[in-house]
Amino acid sequence: MLVGGKSVSPPSEIPSLVREDGLFPKSPWSFAAKVSCGKIRTGDIEREVLAQIAKIRASGIEPSHLDTHKHAHAHPAVLEVIARVAQSCGIRRIRRPVERLHASWNGGGLSRQFAAAAIVRIMARHFDSTARRYGLRAPDHFLGLAMTGQLGPQALRRMIEMLPEGTTEIMVHPGFCDQDLANTGSRLQRQRELELDGLLDADVKHTLKKEDVQLIGYRELD
Repeated sequence: MLVGGKSVSPPSEIPSLVREDGLFPKSPWSFAAKVSCGKIRTGDIEREVLAQIAKIRASGIEPSHLDTHKHAHAHPAVLEVIARVAQSCGIRRIRRPVERLHASWNGGGLSRQFAAAAIVRIMARHFDSTARRYGLRAPDHFLGLAMTGQLGPQALRRMIEMLPEGTTEIMVHPGFCDQDLANTGSRLQRQRELELDGLLDADVKHTLKKEDVQLIGYRELD
Protein backbone atom coordinates (compact mmCIF):
# COMPACT_ATOMS: atom_id res chain seq x y z
CA MET A 1 0.00 0.00 0.00
CA LEU A 2 1.38 3.38 -1.03
CA VAL A 3 -1.92 5.21 -1.49
CA GLY A 4 -4.51 5.62 1.27
CA GLY A 5 -3.99 4.21 4.74
CA LYS A 6 -1.04 4.39 7.11
CA SER A 7 2.57 3.35 6.70
CA VAL A 8 4.36 0.52 8.49
CA SER A 9 7.57 2.52 8.68
CA PRO A 10 7.88 5.42 11.13
CA PRO A 11 7.05 8.68 9.32
CA SER A 12 10.50 10.05 10.17
CA GLU A 13 12.09 7.30 8.05
CA ILE A 14 10.00 7.99 4.92
CA PRO A 15 9.23 11.72 5.16
CA SER A 16 8.66 12.32 1.46
CA LEU A 17 6.09 9.51 1.23
CA VAL A 18 3.81 10.21 4.20
CA ARG A 19 2.55 13.05 6.34
CA GLU A 20 3.70 13.49 9.94
CA ASP A 21 0.83 11.24 11.05
CA GLY A 22 2.06 8.45 8.75
CA LEU A 23 -0.74 8.72 6.21
CA PHE A 24 -0.05 8.13 2.51
CA PRO A 25 -1.42 10.40 -0.26
CA LYS A 26 -5.18 9.89 -0.50
CA SER A 27 -5.48 9.40 -4.26
CA PRO A 28 -3.39 7.64 -6.91
CA TRP A 29 -3.43 10.83 -8.96
CA SER A 30 -1.77 12.93 -6.25
CA PHE A 31 0.68 10.10 -5.54
CA ALA A 32 1.66 9.82 -9.22
CA ALA A 33 2.04 13.59 -9.54
CA LYS A 34 4.35 13.76 -6.52
CA VAL A 35 6.46 10.85 -7.77
CA SER A 36 6.70 12.38 -11.24
CA CYS A 37 7.97 15.73 -9.99
CA GLY A 38 10.38 14.20 -7.48
CA LYS A 39 8.51 15.15 -4.32
CA ILE A 40 8.37 11.48 -3.29
CA ARG A 41 11.78 9.82 -3.16
CA THR A 42 12.04 6.29 -4.52
CA GLY A 43 14.26 5.39 -1.57
CA ASP A 44 11.35 6.09 0.78
CA ILE A 45 9.08 3.91 -1.34
CA GLU A 46 11.60 1.05 -1.25
CA ARG A 47 12.03 1.32 2.52
CA GLU A 48 8.27 1.19 3.09
CA VAL A 49 7.65 -1.73 0.72
CA LEU A 50 10.40 -3.73 2.42
CA ALA A 51 8.82 -2.95 5.80
CA GLN A 52 5.40 -4.12 4.59
CA ILE A 53 6.83 -7.39 3.25
CA ALA A 54 8.67 -7.98 6.53
CA LYS A 55 5.46 -7.40 8.49
CA ILE A 56 3.53 -9.86 6.34
CA ARG A 57 6.23 -12.51 6.69
CA ALA A 58 6.44 -11.95 10.45
CA SER A 59 2.75 -12.87 10.66
CA GLY A 60 3.45 -16.22 8.99
CA ILE A 61 2.29 -15.33 5.47
CA GLU A 62 4.57 -15.78 2.48
CA PRO A 63 3.56 -13.35 -0.32
CA SER A 64 2.58 -15.06 -3.56
CA HIS A 65 3.10 -11.84 -5.54
CA LEU A 66 3.48 -8.09 -5.18
CA ASP A 67 0.71 -5.58 -5.81
CA THR A 68 -0.18 -2.05 -4.72
CA HIS A 69 -3.41 -0.39 -3.71
CA LYS A 70 -4.92 1.57 -6.61
CA HIS A 71 -2.23 0.09 -8.89
CA ALA A 72 0.34 2.65 -7.78
CA HIS A 73 3.09 0.40 -9.14
CA ALA A 74 1.93 1.05 -12.71
CA HIS A 75 3.94 4.30 -12.53
CA PRO A 76 7.30 3.54 -14.22
CA ALA A 77 9.42 4.93 -11.37
CA VAL A 78 7.43 3.01 -8.76
CA LEU A 79 7.47 -0.18 -10.83
CA GLU A 80 11.26 -0.08 -10.93
CA VAL A 81 11.32 -0.02 -7.12
CA ILE A 82 8.68 -2.72 -6.70
CA ALA A 83 10.40 -5.01 -9.21
CA ARG A 84 13.78 -4.54 -7.54
CA VAL A 85 12.31 -5.27 -4.12
CA ALA A 86 10.49 -8.35 -5.43
CA GLN A 87 13.71 -9.73 -6.87
CA SER A 88 15.69 -9.06 -3.69
CA CYS A 89 12.99 -10.71 -1.56
CA GLY A 90 12.67 -13.79 -3.75
CA ILE A 91 9.12 -12.93 -4.89
CA ARG A 92 8.72 -14.02 -8.50
CA ARG A 93 5.28 -12.71 -9.45
CA ILE A 94 3.61 -9.31 -9.80
CA ARG A 95 0.17 -8.01 -10.70
CA ARG A 96 0.06 -6.65 -14.26
CA PRO A 97 -2.94 -4.27 -14.32
CA VAL A 98 -2.95 -3.83 -18.10
CA GLU A 99 -6.52 -4.28 -19.24
CA ARG A 100 -8.12 -5.43 -22.49
CA LEU A 101 -10.44 -2.44 -22.73
CA HIS A 102 -12.70 -3.80 -25.46
CA ALA A 103 -13.50 -6.72 -23.16
CA SER A 104 -14.28 -4.38 -20.26
CA TRP A 105 -16.54 -1.80 -21.86
CA ASN A 106 -20.16 -2.33 -20.83
CA GLY A 107 -21.67 -0.14 -23.52
CA GLY A 108 -22.33 2.79 -21.20
CA GLY A 109 -20.49 6.02 -20.65
CA LEU A 110 -16.79 6.17 -19.98
CA SER A 111 -16.14 6.06 -16.23
CA ARG A 112 -13.20 7.32 -14.20
CA GLN A 113 -12.12 3.70 -13.79
CA PHE A 114 -12.20 3.20 -17.57
CA ALA A 115 -10.02 6.28 -18.01
CA ALA A 116 -7.58 4.95 -15.40
CA ALA A 117 -7.43 1.61 -17.21
CA ALA A 118 -6.69 3.41 -20.49
CA ILE A 119 -3.83 5.35 -18.88
CA VAL A 120 -2.30 2.20 -17.43
CA ARG A 121 -2.52 0.49 -20.81
CA ILE A 122 -0.33 3.19 -22.34
CA MET A 123 2.48 1.98 -20.08
CA ALA A 124 2.08 -1.70 -21.00
CA ARG A 125 5.28 -2.01 -23.03
CA HIS A 126 7.40 -0.43 -20.30
CA PHE A 127 5.72 -2.59 -17.65
CA ASP A 128 6.44 -5.77 -19.57
CA SER A 129 10.06 -4.90 -20.28
CA THR A 130 10.69 -4.05 -16.61
CA ALA A 131 9.06 -7.28 -15.43
CA ARG A 132 11.19 -9.31 -17.85
CA ARG A 133 14.36 -7.53 -16.72
CA TYR A 134 13.72 -8.57 -13.12
CA GLY A 135 12.45 -12.06 -13.96
CA LEU A 136 8.89 -11.43 -12.76
CA ARG A 137 5.87 -13.39 -13.95
CA ALA A 138 2.31 -12.12 -14.27
CA PRO A 139 -0.95 -13.38 -15.78
CA ASP A 140 -1.13 -12.84 -19.54
CA HIS A 141 -4.26 -10.68 -19.24
CA PHE A 142 -6.06 -8.56 -16.66
CA LEU A 143 -9.69 -7.44 -16.28
CA GLY A 144 -11.72 -5.60 -13.66
CA LEU A 145 -10.28 -2.09 -13.33
CA ALA A 146 -12.52 -0.41 -15.88
CA MET A 147 -15.61 -1.99 -14.30
CA THR A 148 -14.65 -1.68 -10.65
CA GLY A 149 -17.72 -2.26 -8.49
CA GLN A 150 -19.86 -3.38 -11.43
CA LEU A 151 -18.96 -7.05 -11.73
CA GLY A 152 -22.25 -8.60 -10.78
CA PRO A 153 -23.36 -11.98 -12.17
CA GLN A 154 -24.24 -10.79 -15.69
CA ALA A 155 -21.07 -8.75 -16.20
CA LEU A 156 -18.88 -11.52 -14.80
CA ARG A 157 -20.46 -14.12 -17.09
CA ARG A 158 -19.82 -11.86 -20.08
CA MET A 159 -16.16 -11.47 -19.14
CA ILE A 160 -15.70 -15.20 -18.74
CA GLU A 161 -17.25 -15.87 -22.13
CA MET A 162 -14.77 -13.44 -23.75
CA LEU A 163 -11.60 -14.72 -22.07
CA PRO A 164 -8.67 -15.15 -24.46
CA GLU A 165 -6.23 -18.05 -24.42
CA GLY A 166 -3.71 -17.95 -21.61
CA THR A 167 -4.05 -16.78 -18.01
CA THR A 168 -6.32 -13.89 -17.00
CA GLU A 169 -6.73 -12.20 -13.63
CA ILE A 170 -10.22 -10.78 -13.02
CA MET A 171 -10.06 -8.24 -10.21
CA VAL A 172 -13.10 -8.11 -7.92
CA HIS A 173 -13.84 -6.50 -4.55
CA PRO A 174 -16.28 -8.83 -2.76
CA GLY A 175 -17.50 -8.02 0.73
CA PHE A 176 -20.41 -7.24 3.03
CA CYS A 177 -21.79 -3.75 3.35
CA ASP A 178 -21.75 -3.44 7.15
CA GLN A 179 -20.68 -0.80 9.65
CA ASP A 180 -17.09 -2.00 9.63
CA LEU A 181 -16.91 -1.39 5.89
CA ALA A 182 -18.59 2.01 6.23
CA ASN A 183 -16.01 3.01 8.83
CA THR A 184 -13.18 2.43 6.37
CA GLY A 185 -14.44 5.22 4.12
CA SER A 186 -14.11 2.96 1.08
CA ARG A 187 -15.77 4.26 -2.09
CA LEU A 188 -17.09 0.75 -2.72
CA GLN A 189 -19.96 -0.09 -0.40
CA ARG A 190 -23.00 -1.88 -1.85
CA GLN A 191 -20.86 -2.58 -4.92
CA ARG A 192 -18.91 -5.12 -2.87
CA GLU A 193 -22.05 -7.15 -2.26
CA LEU A 194 -22.87 -7.00 -5.98
CA GLU A 195 -19.46 -8.44 -6.81
CA LEU A 196 -19.80 -11.03 -4.06
CA ASP A 197 -23.09 -12.09 -5.66
CA GLY A 198 -21.23 -12.45 -8.95
CA LEU A 199 -18.65 -14.79 -7.44
CA LEU A 200 -21.31 -16.95 -5.76
CA ASP A 201 -23.72 -17.02 -8.70
CA ALA A 202 -24.60 -20.51 -9.94
CA ASP A 203 -24.73 -19.38 -13.57
CA VAL A 204 -21.23 -17.91 -13.27
CA LYS A 205 -19.98 -21.28 -12.03
CA HIS A 206 -21.79 -22.97 -14.92
CA THR A 207 -20.16 -20.54 -17.38
CA LEU A 208 -16.72 -21.35 -15.99
CA LYS A 209 -17.38 -25.02 -16.57
CA LYS A 210 -18.89 -24.47 -20.01
CA GLU A 211 -15.91 -22.36 -21.14
CA ASP A 212 -13.46 -24.87 -19.64
CA VAL A 213 -11.86 -22.25 -17.39
CA GLN A 214 -9.46 -23.52 -14.74
CA LEU A 215 -9.23 -21.45 -11.55
CA ILE A 216 -5.70 -20.99 -10.20
CA GLY A 217 -3.83 -18.72 -7.79
CA TYR A 218 -0.65 -16.72 -8.21
CA ARG A 219 1.40 -19.54 -6.69
CA GLU A 220 0.35 -21.78 -9.59
CA LEU A 221 1.46 -19.24 -12.18
CA ASP A 222 4.51 -20.65 -13.94
